[in-house]
Amino acid sequence: MNASSRKIQNVYLLLLLLHTLAASFIWGINTLFLLDAGLSNTEAFAANAFFTAGMVIFEVPTGVVADTRGRRTSYLLGTLTLTLSTLLYLWMWHLSAPFWAWALTSAFLGLGFTFFSGAVEAWLVDALTFSGYFREGEKLESVLARGKIVEGIAMLCGSVAGGVIAQATHLGVPYLLRALVLALSFSLAFTLMRDQGFSPSRGKHPMSEIKSVLRGSIEHGFANPPVRWLMLAGLFTSGVTIYAFYAMQPYLLKLYGNERAYSIAGLAAAIVAGAQIAGGLLVPHIGRIFHRRTSVLLAGTLLSALILAMIGLLPHFWIAIALLVLWALMFAALAPMRQAYLNGLIASKERATVLSFDSLLGSSGAVGIQPLLGRAADAWSYPLSFVFSAAIQSLAIPFVWLARRERAASDTIRDSSVE
Repeated sequence: MNASSRKIQNVYLLLLLLHTLAASFIWGINTLFLLDAGLSNTEAFAANAFFTAGMVIFEVPTGVVADTRGRRTSYLLGTLTLTLSTLLYLWMWHLSAPFWAWALTSAFLGLGFTFFSGAVEAWLVDALTFSGYFREGEKLESVLARGKIVEGIAMLCGSVAGGVIAQATHLGVPYLLRALVLALSFSLAFTLMRDQGFSPSRGKHPMSEIKSVLRGSIEHGFANPPVRWLMLAGLFTSGVTIYAFYAMQPYLLKLYGNERAYSIAGLAAAIVAGAQIAGGLLVPHIGRIFHRRTSVLLAGTLLSALILAMIGLLPHFWIAIALLVLWALMFAALAPMRQAYLNGLIASKERATVLSFDSLLGSSGAVGIQPLLGRAADAWSYPLSFVFSAAIQSLAIPFVWLARRERAASDTIRDSSVE
């Protein structure tokens, strides 16, 4: 790897580290935080659904920002928005705010994340292409796998710290820490991040650009069969993944027998983080076993569904912990494969647009799935809601199979490249 490519990778990994660390302070306790504020399970996951609805609503407009004002600008706006929305969350918790306030703020939080989705990954790929990274025979999933390892380390530290700090003080302190680290991330991105290999198309009317983005998303994304099938699979997997992660917090506390042992909830997030590190390390070895990325995605999606069903059918604390480790390993190993598959089918100038559209579809599925599963937890139980989660995730399998049948150029692990 040449020096320029290494610098780009290091900036990417540093920003990923800080962003994930900030986010993970509250990942282990977020559901507990919402329940402590007076929301029911249905309302808590409905608030999460408003977060994903915000991502659906703002995904295309913020994609326009990334394409017309630059990926760096998009990252900075996202960091600022997340900082403000995190502070609003903290304020509403102190006030025991009504549900409508949580819904609006969650949608604003979704706006912050849409500034990241697609833009940061597009910045990385474009900058690496510009630096000659791919001409040296390097593969994108190698960098993405390192990113997963860094995310896992940051999540491990942040989620454990968040749970322990919340138990030693109160549930609001991790949110304050999150805002402080986001402010640091903003400062470093402002200094270190530069758009390379991409020239923003400034001066165009926003509405015409939004229409152009939608046309481009359909033409270069949804109209492309292998991309389309994987996007449709994401409709079912995204919402299930979000629900399973956040529902695991109160579920494990019930199994543990102490619903105020916040450190256990932090431990659950830390387990996912540790599995994510291991999953990132496994990616190169998976590439030696499987010849096609869709083979990995198909097997992993099926196994994930089976594991979720077992979490619900075997409601015992240590069994749930062991199954959580396996589920997180599947997720961590699948993500780089999916990203590399999609990036290999998208040209540079449409990359941020199509990746944002992919995120939009995943968020659209999550809008309906999360409150539905939250209602199942309220009406019946957490175990049954995990069984329902498995059933919903299994609906993604036919679409992954259809993507496999397309035999796309990026499906072959050893021979594919990114433009």
